Amino acid sequence: MANDEGAVPPPPGGNQPPVNYPPPPPAPPAAPPAAPPPVYAAPTGFDESAREPIVAIRREIAKAVVGQDGVLSGLVAALLVRGHVLLEGVPGVAKTLLVKALAASLDLDFKRIQFTPDLMPSDVLGQMIYMQDESTFRFREGPVFTNLLLADEINRTPPKTQSALLEVMEERQVSVDGRSRVLPDPFVVVATQNPVEYEGTYPLPEAQLDRFLFKLSVAYPSADQEHEIVRRHDRGLNPHDLATVGVRAVATPADLTRAREHVEAVRVEDPVLAYMVALARATRDSPSLSLGASPRATAMLLRSAKAWAWLSGRTFVTPDEVKAVLKPAFRHRVQLRPELELEGATTDSVLDGLLATVPAPR
Repeated sequence: MANDEGAVPPPPGGNQPPVNYPPPPPAPPAAPPAAPPPVYAAPTGFDESAREPIVAIRREIAKAVVGQDGVLSGLVAALLVRGHVLLEGVPGVAKTLLVKALAASLDLDFKRIQFTPDLMPSDVLGQMIYMQDESTFRFREGPVFTNLLLADEINRTPPKTQSALLEVMEERQVSVDGRSRVLPDPFVVVATQNPVEYEGTYPLPEAQLDRFLFKLSVAYPSADQEHEIVRRHDRGLNPHDLATVGVRAVATPADLTRAREHVEAVRVEDPVLAYMVALARATRDSPSLSLGASPRATAMLLRSAKAWAWLSGRTFVTPDEVKAVLKPAFRHRVQLRPELELEGATTDSVLDGLLATVPAPR
């Protein structure tokens, strides 16, 4: 016998009559759907006005530094993707002057640390000090609380102090006394080291090297460039006083933020992404290398290529940009076999060989 509408059937094995309940109230009207979160509108097309202040940085630095165009382009590209840079070169090739001129051409806070064997982590990060008049402890910020930090001769300080920069460079914060303090934005570290004088130095470990986006080699100038350097000194150039040279701030933090938005919007097609992966995997299979590039290195290669393409005036990445930034992005992240190093081989020569053998998309 069918139950009446709205009746609850008796439990199994029972003969109780059905109980009628009133019908349930009608369901409330459905709430209107929530508005979707705002979508970030990436810049479309190429905006020369966003690139002009960044290109102007190169012109300002050229007032103080002759040549080194590749190194200068690498520094600017690193700024665009929040990357840190390791400059390697013999003394006297304008490594420090390059960074000081870069700081002078940007309206950013700049600090310099001369790394020495007796430098302590607190000299870099800051420390808690006791304020006698307030009877309390306060944190005194170290020189890392800046926008552009020059770590001069970073390999002359012991590993204990070098490791103080690990969190700073990766997380962009300082943890002291159980509290994390965020660094200003932008924050970029440019470190220098001497490749020929190893006595009394502490080579950077792989974990520290991996924090750098680029390792740039600062070479000797050409004969014509050196002639121009001497001519400028003969005219009274004082490299320690950039104001007299005419270097001035031509870009602001707002200009840098705008340029970064355009770099992030640069397109990378899947064949070019596959080319980057193939190059990274080739370093791991190379018999000449004992350590290949990590997936983080591939991600850094992507970011570098996008910045390079945008600086070249394009809104998309081609294999040429990948080839241009491969060696500075990988040379410090791969490791040459010791027996090949004794024979005079270099990491750059191995990477050149991989570029010649890994097919690029057309």
